[in-house]
Amino acid sequence: MQQWLSDHKLVSYLLILGFTIYIFNNVFRPQQKLPILREILVYVMIAIGSFILMILQVDKLPIIQCMGVAVLMMLMLRGRQLYDKWRGGKKGKPSQEAESGQ
Repeated sequence: MQQWLSDHKLVSYLLILGFTIYIFNNVFRPQQKLPILREILVYVMIAIGSFILMILQVDKLPIIQCMGVAVLMMLMLRGRQLYDKWRGGKKGKPSQEAESGQ
C-alpha cells in the first residue's frame, strides 16, 4: 500500500488534504467564524502543509496511515458521544410506573 501511495502522488495529496481539513475542523476550529480573508489564509496554509506531508509520504513515511488512524479514532469518539447522548435521553425520561407511585 505504501508503494502504491508513493506512485500515485495526486491521490496521496488529496487524502492528506482531506484528512488535514477534517482534523482541523473537528479539533482546532475556533468557535466563532473567522473573517473570510483569514479563512482563505488558513486553507491555503493547510494546502501548503499537505504538500509537505505528501513529500514525506512519498519518502516512505506512513503519513496517510497515521492520519487515517487519527480520523478513525475521532469518528469512534463522535459515535460514542452520540450514543451516550441517545442513551441519556432514554434514561432521563421517567417511566409511567415511577410517576404513578409518587
